[in-house]
Amino acid sequence: MTISEKASKVKLLLMDCDGVLTDGQMYFGHTGEELKSFFVRDGQGLVMFHKAGFKSGIISGRSSPIVEMRAGQLGIEYIYQGKKNKADAFHEIAAESGFPAEEIAWIGDDTPDIDVFPHVGLSVAVADGHEEIRAAADYVTAASGGRGAVREVIDLIMRSQC
Repeated sequence: MTISEKASKVKLLLMDCDGVLTDGQMYFGHTGEELKSFFVRDGQGLVMFHKAGFKSGIISGRSSPIVEMRAGQLGIEYIYQGKKNKADAFHEIAAESGFPAEEIAWIGDDTPDIDVFPHVGLSVAVADGHEEIRAAADYVTAASGGRGAVREVIDLIMRSQC
């Protein structure tokens, strides 16, 4: 099955946060507060994606109130943080959402994300992801994490369904 054929079935886009929605760097303020940088075009893509009737979610091994805030701003429906076993969290979201595996895509950047790949219809690695995840993915973005990779996948999904 081609990438376009796989993307044409997607109704739910799930993703890691650090290294996918962000550039993967960790920033800390002088009082120890954590800061994250999100790319505006990824956010715009998610807003358009939701307006078109699609759903999205985040599964992150870390927990951060910033992720919760940004996800709320963008209308991301499923927010699972502090999940070391991403495949288990994926199954929870799949059950809650009711979407079958072939209608779900996953974007990751590092080796813990590979565990989700066998369970989804479209597996994606960001361009600057670890070499193992790039080798295992159905599709590798041209854009890096936190620099348009999410928008690229959204555009691929939406184009394939026109």
